[in-house]
Formats: sequence, structure tokens, C-alpha cells
Amino acid sequence: MIRRATADDVSAITGLIYELADYEKSLDQCSVRPEQVHAALFGTHPSVFAHVAEVDGAVVGVALWFLNFSTWDGVNGIYLEDLFVRPAFRGSGLGTELLAALAAECTRNGYTRLSWWVLDWNAPSIGFYESLGAVAQDEWTTFRMTGEALAALAARTAPTD
Repeated sequence: MIRRATADDVSAITGLIYELADYEKSLDQCSVRPEQVHAALFGTHPSVFAHVAEVDGAVVGVALWFLNFSTWDGVNGIYLEDLFVRPAFRGSGLGTELLAALAAECTRNGYTRLSWWVLDWNAPSIGFYESLGAVAQDEWTTFRMTGEALAALAARTAPTD
């Protein structure tokens, strides 16, 4: 069963995030806490949304997403931050169902895009996404700024207080 996440799913979602980090060989970089996940999903101003895959009452997959905006067509879209299905349940259609739920969110709300990143070494996922009709956006290079570089750039602004 695929459904929107509830506050009761926070512990399971957090666990799946750690399993994904381990799968992506980045477990040492994952430090999210259940209370952060809860605040992001169910706080006063939710900034992320989630669908879960449930089998026999257990959450075994998750799609965490948020809205983005296309300045080219002036319409929101969905950015899929994380898609993860436990290995024992892969190949059962749950990943497809999770993506289908997000596609339905897009069409129901008039959103024009469903976007995500995938690690270039993750051939099984790339093949899966392509089998659904997704197209790689290879002409774009992703940039990220964190830590000292982020703080240094922020320090260039005039104080706002």
C-alpha cells in the first residue's frame, strides 16, 4: 500500500533515511534525528512531504519530496529528495508505485515536473528510472556549498537585524 506519511511514520522514515545513506556509501554523513524529520514533515510550516510504502503494516519504502518552481513555465514541480525501498522488497513494484503517487500529485495539482538526482554509479536505479520514461539531464552540473564556504559567503552580506 502506498499512502501519505503520518506522524506515526517518523521513526520508520528516519530509519529508511539511514539505510539509504548506507546504500549510497555516505552513512558517515547522515546525522538527521527523528525530531528533525518530524518538524520538517509535520511542523508548523512543513518544508517536505512524504509517501510511504507499507507491507503487512510495516513501512518498507519512502519517497521524500518538496515543491520546486520552474521560472521557465511559471509552475511548481516536485523535487524527489529521497526514494528508497528496502532491498528485500525491490522488484515488487513499490518503487514504481511511489513514483506513480508523486506523478499523480503533479497531475492533480497542475505541476509540470517531477525531478530528482541519482548517483552516476547507481546503474540499477538509472535503468529503473529510464524504464519508466525518465530522461537524464546530463547537460547540467550540480553544485553544492556547505560548511566554511557557505559561512564565508553568508558573511559577505550586510546584517539584516
